[in-house]
Amino acid sequence: MSEQTAIVPGLRHNLTLRVDERLTVPALAHVFAGFADMPPVFATAYMVGFMEWACTEALRTHLAPGQATVGTHVDVSHVAATPVGLHVVAEVEVIAVARRKVRFKVICRDETGLIGEGFHERAIIDRDTFMARVSTKLSSAGSARNT
Repeated sequence: MSEQTAIVPGLRHNLTLRVDERLTVPALAHVFAGFADMPPVFATAYMVGFMEWACTEALRTHLAPGQATVGTHVDVSHVAATPVGLHVVAEVEVIAVARRKVRFKVICRDETGLIGEGFHERAIIDRDTFMARVSTKLSSAGSARNT
């Protein structure tokens, strides 16, 4: 397997997204019924996912074949609502690297200003090893359910 290229503090990436009805709080009601009557604004869950996506994209070209990243920690605030139709930008910056752990400063803005910010950590994994562990866990859980 080829080596990953240097992931260093200061590495930045931005993504832009238009908020539509699929990204609102009520859109989560198909999984979490309690959100059905909530205001139709950009959901915190989607904002966090959007920030994670930006971090993933920041690292993508720096990973060796067979590597991926998984989120391990999220610490963000969501301080302002974004209505359908506005664009949001996720701005991410690597602030620390410790072996396979990468820590980001994350900021999300809409066209009127800051909507969320905080920190996110991702771990660099070997995809095959990770999936083997997931498979083992699933097998163990199945065995436990059958006893």
